[in-house]
Amino acid sequence: METIIAPATTPGELEAAIAPAVLYLESGQTVALPTETVYGLAADALNLDAVLKIFQTKERPLFDPLIVHLPTRTWLERITNIPADDRTLVEKLANQFWPGPLTLVLPRQPIVPDIVTAGLDTVAVRMSAHPVFDQIVRAFGKPLAAPSANRFGRISPTCAADVMEELSGRVPMIVDGGRTTHGIESTIVMVRNGAMILLRSGPVTPDELRRFGELTTSGPQAKMVAPGQLKSHYAPRTPLTLLAPDAEPQWDGPGKAGLLAWCSADAAEGFAAVEVLSKSGSIREAAATLFQKLRSLDNSGLARIVAESVPEQGIGIAIMDRLRKASANG
Repeated sequence: METIIAPATTPGELEAAIAPAVLYLESGQTVALPTETVYGLAADALNLDAVLKIFQTKERPLFDPLIVHLPTRTWLERITNIPADDRTLVEKLANQFWPGPLTLVLPRQPIVPDIVTAGLDTVAVRMSAHPVFDQIVRAFGKPLAAPSANRFGRISPTCAADVMEELSGRVPMIVDGGRTTHGIESTIVMVRNGAMILLRSGPVTPDELRRFGELTTSGPQAKMVAPGQLKSHYAPRTPLTLLAPDAEPQWDGPGKAGLLAWCSADAAEGFAAVEVLSKSGSIREAAATLFQKLRSLDNSGLARIVAESVPEQGIGIAIMDRLRKASANG
């Protein structure tokens, strides 16, 4: 299969890209689309065969549920069955954070195929704020399942070139909307009994969520209920070591190592390559560049990547979550 990249960084380019993208989606194919978090591999969420292609393309296990991206808020009632006790909280969260990088896990309606939810009685839903994704899903007129557009467990893509590196020949079309804004996947929250359970950290921080009610963190799950809950995930091919906070980076072999530094390259002596997440010490910039910098080191022919910890506050919680999972098999 030939993979084409359709530019969509100007209004004219986007207008030209919408029709062929929708045509592929209507025919049951997958299309890689930019979101404000990472690039997603999109397919018709209500088409069993189309969703199966997502799993085949990514080599993703069927026990890992997908996020359903809604074209409009009216689809929320058609996809989910919100209990009366949860409705006020769901509406407040959606009003505040949609469109945007917050995914809600809610009881599902029968219209959602079992393959999308991994057979669970809940479904993960969100609305993307990216103008390219938004216009294409609206033109398509139905929800899109869209996990990150990479091989399963690998580093998530934040630009079209990353998707091409991961899925060239596996997907017919990549819509290039430029580099993503947040750079890490959406925050995932389950709403249950009038409260929130944080299932995956992301751009919407715990402090922001607590303004709307009680928030707890999920413990070990007997069964996955949302994407990104595996212990090992977001991993480079190169083994990764995550340093403890304030630990001094060092490497004495064997082989060459690269340093993923938090905000300074001052401690890079002895490393063959170095990438700094944010020279200004901005935790938001660090999140936006995390996967980009990690992918660069992964492509540098190193024996190991050594990653500094970042301050575990705000979106830094999400960064550390990704780094811990990337280092799980290191």
